Amino acid sequence: MSMARRAVVTGGTSGIGLAVARLLCKAGHAVWVTYAHDAARAEAAVAAAQADGLTLTAVACDVSKSEDWEALHAREPALREAEILVHAAGFARDGLLMTQPLGDFDAVLAVHLRGAAVASRALLRGMIGARFGRVVYLSSPTAGWGRRGQTSYGAAKAGLFGLMRSLVQEVSRFQITVNCVVAGLVETGLTHELPPQVRAELLAGIPMARCGSADEVAALVGFLTQPSAGYITGQCIAADGGLDGLLGDSL
Repeated sequence: MSMARRAVVTGGTSGIGLAVARLLCKAGHAVWVTYAHDAARAEAAVAAAQADGLTLTAVACDVSKSEDWEALHAREPALREAEILVHAAGFARDGLLMTQPLGDFDAVLAVHLRGAAVASRALLRGMIGARFGRVVYLSSPTAGWGRRGQTSYGAAKAGLFGLMRSLVQEVSRFQITVNCVVAGLVETGLTHELPPQVRAELLAGIPMARCGSADEVAALVGFLTQPSAGYITGQCIAADGGLDGLLGDSL
């Protein structure tokens, strides 16, 4: 059994983030999950976990703001020593680039990309001190092959690759790994809102002909956080059912 660690999962109160948080809890880690606004959903996630014998600590935090992380460190001193960061926070505000308000574009990049950088900055010092760290960013196939109306989402998710590959050059000597997990079409609240025609179009490009589950993606994330994954870094690893448009062909 691996050593118990401290873990932070941004956006960990729903969807893939929550599945990751629960998996890390089951592995014996102390887990904090961040949320931006929906305190009721966070409370429900914590209560559901507790009913299953799991302990999650939910904390309000705009992951793109360094001052929120500083305040979080003050409220939760132990979090400062977290050795695992999974950045799953995110949302989509779709629209054609020519008509989309730039504020929407900026908001998507702030959470997905700036949020990953700010969260990493907030926690890397503790990982460097521990000479152990696991950083995993959640990305999307849209980063590699694009999709009409998702310029902001695709740009943000593609930016994570560049952030990851450069950060690897900076922190690997401290035994910190940094990877991206590329999650395909997964059953979450976001995919439930897709129009039937769009959902059918996406499924048509998946050789497995089905959506994945949040738990299936979480299993890959969980593996990358283990000590045994210590020589895997700087990688984009997909859990996407064999989705067309492989990232390696375009990045």
